[in-house]
Amino acid sequence: MKNKIIVATLALSLLFNWSCTDLEENVLDESLNGSGQGDAVSGAIAPAYGQVISTWYHTNNFGLQLIASDEGILPYRGGTDWFDGGKYLAVHAHTTTPTNDLVTTTWNALTKNISRTLSAIEVLTPLAEAGNAEAQGALYEMKALRAYLNMLTLDSWGIVFKKEISKSTSEVLRGAEAVSYIESELLSVADVINKDKGPGRMTQSAVWGLLARLYLNAGVYRDPYGAAKFAATDMDNVIKYTDNIINSGKFNLSPEYFDLFDDNNNSNKEIIFALDQRGVLKDENNRWAYWSIPGSMFPRPEKIDADGTDGPAITSDFYQTWINAYGSVDPADADSRFYKDNAKVPAHLKDLTGLNPTNDQNHYYCVKAEDFEIDRGIMRGIPWAARKDASGAFFKCDGGYRIYPVKQIKGNGPDKNVGYVDLKLKVDFTNEGSLHSSGYRVSKYQFSHTSPDGNTYSSVDIVLLRYAEIFMMRAEAKLRKGDNGGALADMNTVRTSRTARAPIPAALPAINLDILYREYGFEFYWEGIRRTTQIRFGHFEDVWTEKTDTDVNKRLFPIPQVAIDGASNIAGYLVQNKGY
Repeated sequence: MKNKIIVATLALSLLFNWSCTDLEENVLDESLNGSGQGDAVSGAIAPAYGQVISTWYHTNNFGLQLIASDEGILPYRGGTDWFDGGKYLAVHAHTTTPTNDLVTTTWNALTKNISRTLSAIEVLTPLAEAGNAEAQGALYEMKALRAYLNMLTLDSWGIVFKKEISKSTSEVLRGAEAVSYIESELLSVADVINKDKGPGRMTQSAVWGLLARLYLNAGVYRDPYGAAKFAATDMDNVIKYTDNIINSGKFNLSPEYFDLFDDNNNSNKEIIFALDQRGVLKDENNRWAYWSIPGSMFPRPEKIDADGTDGPAITSDFYQTWINAYGSVDPADADSRFYKDNAKVPAHLKDLTGLNPTNDQNHYYCVKAEDFEIDRGIMRGIPWAARKDASGAFFKCDGGYRIYPVKQIKGNGPDKNVGYVDLKLKVDFTNEGSLHSSGYRVSKYQFSHTSPDGNTYSSVDIVLLRYAEIFMMRAEAKLRKGDNGGALADMNTVRTSRTARAPIPAALPAINLDILYREYGFEFYWEGIRRTTQIRFGHFEDVWTEKTDTDVNKRLFPIPQVAIDGASNIAGYLVQNKGY
């Protein structure tokens, strides 16, 4: 190999004939049924599972998928925060280039993750061949995990890496070849992989769910720039594998929607596959909880360092889909997935007329720290939370902490230190739309109660595949085959399942592709699948806030320039995607 290959990004270990997977991994996994790195099997698979958290960081794949869609927008907050070289502005506007750092860091994390599955497979294969049953089971998991990760590269870049020996060069597959390869990988383990491990591990149900995802999107993956084709055989396979999961009787839809994103969600019977954070990962954290909420907001009174980042907001366009659906009824009064009132502000305190942070010292209520939760779902208006005094300590009261309207202490806007955080619908790249208080925010994941500082060491698993998606995929496959009645029943099963608290979304009387697309948005907002859904339903070229580009080539991201450069001595090996 020439030196330029060797000094390129670590992710190139996936492409070429060397491996730099670090087995000194910061993963101590009690869920791996082994003794950690001292055990050969656990030591082999822990780095691969552990890397999934980096792949799905808010500043890696989660952010890439979110900001590229109509769900999320991240402006240059106040001209001081979140510019980061303009990478979020470009990804949202679909003006991304091959040097965009959000694209590059996601590519690096993901390809490194794939490389670690290969390293695990190479360790486990001889053990399995020698009769080690635990190694055999782990080997199936690693093949399934590798297939899942390759689905992510196929979805974002239109390519798959086929490589069985670390000392060989990866074969780069595209289109139908790539789909067939992932299909064969998943089918090779579908009948033999474990059926009973928790959601933090690859199981038969997870493999079935991934097969359903693959077949549902296969028409896009085979021809990413054309009109999606939904072959009857693909839709039949979607129905087959979703039927398998539904008929297994292992899963239930969660009556409380936000329980899916709480501390105890590892035991939630709706979750099929997730990133396990229950004291498993040294790098576990609350990134998905704190990214969007106001930087002036302190969500856990007993955790002095926990706060938000004034990161992304939902676009007014995505918010409008809720308004269009429920008309004159506020979506918070129509759909329990939209909002959960956790703060429970007493009625006599809700009127803030004449008040501001300079004169509201006595306008609070008192609560024990462990009993306080910020509101969840889509946050609008003035939120309530703990407040700090001039010395940086939280104001206390008898038996607990004072909960106030949140004081704006971030940014350089006119309300800094004298006004409340007041989340408005308008958010864009203008000066007004980029203020720290601009845009409705999303508080979907709970700030973990087990975290020592509120920001790291979360016990909340990151949901990657859940039972509701199984019903929705089956509904879509049925609808595309002309079974409107079956599709409507499946969609309504999901809509009406959130029965723990009012308002329970009412069953819909009819279904079509537009309604189903809307329902995907309501059920799975900010879970990392919106971009994929938009492409499949033909809405990725739509115009929305600060995005007017309609180029179909932007359905795929550019392959990072560092990867292109690193492979440049092999002619035609890694070809840049169209349009870049």
